[in-house]
Amino acid sequence: MYGSQRESIGAQCRFTDTDIAKVLASYFPEIQLSANDPRLHLTSQLIHFFSSPSAQQFISQVKNDDDIFYLPLDFRQFQKICDHEGFYATLDTKPKEALLCMSAAVHKVLLTKWDDNRLEDGVKINIRLHNHPETMIALKNLKSAYIDKLVSVRGTVVKASTVRPLVVQMIFSCKIRLQEILKSENHEEGRVPRTVDCELTEDLVDACIPGDVVTVTGIIRQINNYMDIGGALQAISNTAGKSKSKNQGLFYLYLEAVSIKNSKSQYISEDLLDSNAETRATDLLGLFSFSPRDLEFIVKFSEEHGSDKFRQILQSICPSIYGHELVKAGITLALFGGVQKYSTDKNKVPVRGDIHILVVGDPGLGKSQLLQAAAAVSPRGIYVCGNATTKAGLTVAVVKDPMTSDYAFEAGAMVLADRGLCCIDEFDKMSAEHQALLEAMEQQCVSVAKAGLVASLSARTSVLAAANPAGGHYNRAKTVNENLKMSAALLSRFDLVFILLDKPDELLDKRVSEHIMSLHAGSGKYSPPAKRPCRDVATRTFGGIDMNAKSGSLVSRLRLDPKDMDFVPVPAPLLRKYIAYARTFVFPRMSKPAAEILQKFYLRLRDHSTSADSTPITARQLESLLRLAEARARLDLREEITTQDALVSSSGREGSSLKDVVEIMKESLYDKYVDEHGFVDFGRSGGMSQQKEAKRFLGALHKQSELQQKDCFSISEIYNLADRISLRVADIDMFVDNLNTVGYLLKKGPKTYQVISASHS
Repeated sequence: MYGSQRESIGAQCRFTDTDIAKVLASYFPEIQLSANDPRLHLTSQLIHFFSSPSAQQFISQVKNDDDIFYLPLDFRQFQKICDHEGFYATLDTKPKEALLCMSAAVHKVLLTKWDDNRLEDGVKINIRLHNHPETMIALKNLKSAYIDKLVSVRGTVVKASTVRPLVVQMIFSCKIRLQEILKSENHEEGRVPRTVDCELTEDLVDACIPGDVVTVTGIIRQINNYMDIGGALQAISNTAGKSKSKNQGLFYLYLEAVSIKNSKSQYISEDLLDSNAETRATDLLGLFSFSPRDLEFIVKFSEEHGSDKFRQILQSICPSIYGHELVKAGITLALFGGVQKYSTDKNKVPVRGDIHILVVGDPGLGKSQLLQAAAAVSPRGIYVCGNATTKAGLTVAVVKDPMTSDYAFEAGAMVLADRGLCCIDEFDKMSAEHQALLEAMEQQCVSVAKAGLVASLSARTSVLAAANPAGGHYNRAKTVNENLKMSAALLSRFDLVFILLDKPDELLDKRVSEHIMSLHAGSGKYSPPAKRPCRDVATRTFGGIDMNAKSGSLVSRLRLDPKDMDFVPVPAPLLRKYIAYARTFVFPRMSKPAAEILQKFYLRLRDHSTSADSTPITARQLESLLRLAEARARLDLREEITTQDALVSSSGREGSSLKDVVEIMKESLYDKYVDEHGFVDFGRSGGMSQQKEAKRFLGALHKQSELQQKDCFSISEIYNLADRISLRVADIDMFVDNLNTVGYLLKKGPKTYQVISASHS
């Protein structure tokens, strides 16, 4: 199959056993090769194969990386051409020997092809074997039976050590720790995710960083902590009569890497859309793989449901939670995400395509279930709880390796969810960690400078956060910042903010109770949606822009009708494949009519929302609209954003037909800026309610500071000043606390506050 008999005879005449043994000696330096050595025979057969014309496609792929030569070998392609059963048998029983013999064979063939001295004495060629499905195993099956066998494992890099010299002819090596990818269908309760350490050498060094999803092919080795890593020295130092270490009989397994395939290098961004289609198809076989059945489902689902795909996918996300259609719509768009721009252009600042969503509401409304459901259907989703998460656990930690005493990076949740979804529950319980998210949410990276290590790791993830307001229930008289005690800088990074209130409603409460009872009864019967009365239209109109959602709105179109009694949600594995396909292959571009619609909506909000003390609508809202429109088009597998994704009537009056993205943004803005009386007040964007009273009080406090030549005041002095100017606030203590949260006052001690902007300070 791999060459005619004449070609094999010609190759055999050119290469004698002495020539082959000379090359083999550099790959097996500790073994004396005899004339009838099986390795000599195997290498000779492989030389015959690589000398044939059909094998020149492999020889031409040998690469040189700073005088380190390696051949990335696709096993499936190799298997189609080479039928040497002896090589496959040796690869199965003695993989290290088989790969070294192949290296020697390629080395010998290249010596005849290359006239220069590139392959000098001491230079070796490494075979990087990949795409070997028969060796793929799960980490839970990695047992001692696989020692010295060739295996392939897939997981997320959670730890990467520094590069250290391996003093065997000065070869550099590093170690990584691989963690299994947990999915909802094969999750094991009460079990810590399994990990395996992998040793990378030569050209494999620095092939990945924490957070990357990689497939490592290698040979299983074992090591004894006591004997191999300083145990003997410890035994010598032990005084007489003391027992030896109890761990001297314990071994642990690690992977000696042969090849590593990083899905990060195979991701195609919007910048590479014009590249060769065949190259794209090859490079995309990384993070997500699609079988013919998966592709058949995607085509059939897209054709069957047509324009109703949005509702079908939305209702398949956490069907156990009744209602909340707009919140589910926002989560659905976050799962698909927008398009990242300028990611490879060094002359431009990258623009994120990930959508961040914050859900705030009263307890018991299903926020945690929504987050867990979103993490389950995301192709790469991570769920964490804020009350059990640290700053290092969110971003990146620097840990000390107990074996080598070196410091290494260990990825946190934001880094592990790179190009995926990070769901953070109990967001209000982690106020100390909020500052760590500022960079990760906007710049899409995590910078760290600890223990002498300075680096920046990718964190291109959508953040879906859920929080309970301070005091248990959301108070409309306060702003979102005051309810969560969150800084305005962090809140502005969320594209959508939804407020869920638990208000008594007889009809809605009846429908929700029926839905819950049907779930517990196991009938799965659908409860028809409640026809809730619309809120007053006048209270949701600001500056001529109608903020109200009526019966013909997106909410009514997304709800299931009573005729949908037999609705069956899309299974999570299939939904995950559909989302992965859209994120991998679909990169929508903005059409001119859609761009004009979004621009007009943004300019009208901007014109009517500016005031003397605040500018709530900024360019971030326009970028959010663009990301949402891209996600809406990506959901329909369309390459162009149409007016259907971003349509809003130019009249802006009561009879307007509101569509998709603009309506979701309107609902988010309404929830964010409405006050306790139901009026939309964009002046609340500064992070404080009662902005006028705060401005009047701070003005009086500044005058008092200049008169008394001091910037620190006791709480009693603040009380007296509030009485003197007749400050109209319901709770003065809460008012002062809000000033401290926003940053106008700084608490210096018990019952003492400092004026930040005082001229005296």
